[in-house]
Amino acid sequence: MKHNYDVLRADDRAIIHDLAEFFATKAPARNWHGIDVGSGTNLYPALAMLPLTESITLWERSAANVRWLEHEVRPYGQSWDQYWDALCTDETVYQRVRRPRSLLPVMAKIEQASIYELPVAMWDVGTMFFVAESITGIRAEFELATKRFLQSLKPGAPFAAAFMRNSAGYEVGEVRFPAVAVTEYDVRRVLRRYANDLRVRHIASSDLRPGYDGMILALGTRGRGKG
Repeated sequence: MKHNYDVLRADDRAIIHDLAEFFATKAPARNWHGIDVGSGTNLYPALAMLPLTESITLWERSAANVRWLEHEVRPYGQSWDQYWDALCTDETVYQRVRRPRSLLPVMAKIEQASIYELPVAMWDVGTMFFVAESITGIRAEFELATKRFLQSLKPGAPFAAAFMRNSAGYEVGEVRFPAVAVTEYDVRRVLRRYANDLRVRHIASSDLRPGYDGMILALGTRGRGKG
């Protein structure tokens, strides 16, 4: 596993608190179909949808990350227990889920594809964490990726999206990973075209890697008749 999720960090804990509280208020009368876009090596967005869904699509472009997901969800490693425990802290909807480690492999469906290839209005609930701003250095492509995520949800579907704030990208060896620097204003401006009941919050964070100044969490519902 990549080191980012070996230990539950304070910034992820803050995101999980808001995420669990938000999704707990959206628990459906029937089981939904969920999607996590750009799962990478992060399972906690999918875990956050377990009480709401009967299936969760993990939509990931990278072949290496797809291989990791195929191995990690069946069943997931012990390091993810701290994330599940954080989801369960205050919300009984999560506490009612028995054996999440056994449940996720049954519910998860891994799809290798680009965010730009998402179908329209397919899912009842969705998450997208640290994806749209981290796959390109071109602002128009960031906005299109965010649009594709929102458009993949059915009208009224709750969603959670997280972004690196003012990310400058990063390098691994000689490989450069670009980014679009976004603030709460940018996130709100793009999402409000397609979302209702939008809440955007800055999460303090500075020690994950150089070149960013926090995280942004956006919660809302897919707008009816919007985009």
